[in-house]
Amino acid sequence: MFGIVRDDVEAYALQHTTPLPPLLEELKKETHQCMESPEMISDQLVGSLLQCLIYVSGAKNVLELGMFTGFSALMMAHALPDDGKVITCDVNPKAEEVARRYFGKTPGGNKIEIRMGPAIETLKSLAGPFDLVFIDADKENYINYYERCLDLLSPRGIIVVDNTLWSGKVLDPQADSDRAIADFNRRVRNDDRVDNVLLTVRDGLMLIRKR
Repeated sequence: MFGIVRDDVEAYALQHTTPLPPLLEELKKETHQCMESPEMISDQLVGSLLQCLIYVSGAKNVLELGMFTGFSALMMAHALPDDGKVITCDVNPKAEEVARRYFGKTPGGNKIEIRMGPAIETLKSLAGPFDLVFIDADKENYINYYERCLDLLSPRGIIVVDNTLWSGKVLDPQADSDRAIADFNRRVRNDDRVDNVLLTVRDGLMLIRKR
């Protein structure tokens, strides 16, 4: 998939993770059938980890930058208490149509609010605080997203950032997106306001918390 973990090890991990409910399997299947770049979906391992983080942290207010077809938003919404909320951002109308359709098929979808438009603009209108932030949008803006989301984060909140190993391209950055992620990883590692861990889950997940 991304070449970070061996395919057979990735398959084993999936086989030994709590299975997805039928609706999420259906959404995953439709995403791969109808969307360009379907690999952008967060998928089971990332979604299940996000759920665990919500459960153990007691998060109620979640912000997601990069909704795509709504897989991760639904995973997180299902882990939230009844008074929890996910604000999710995207710019792709086709992805929005798919996401809204699936949000309408489950009570968990009522916890999700979609904000369409560039995430960097949406962030200016949000007040927070958010207990968990999931960043999975355009890579060139990762540092900008991080700085604003750190301001919006609750004192014990967590920022989770996807694609932080970028198929290994961070080792020898060539393209603008490669350099953007490598710069972001370096920025966080050297930021004395936070502690972080970079995990080799799927395409790399960075977990960040305030000190």
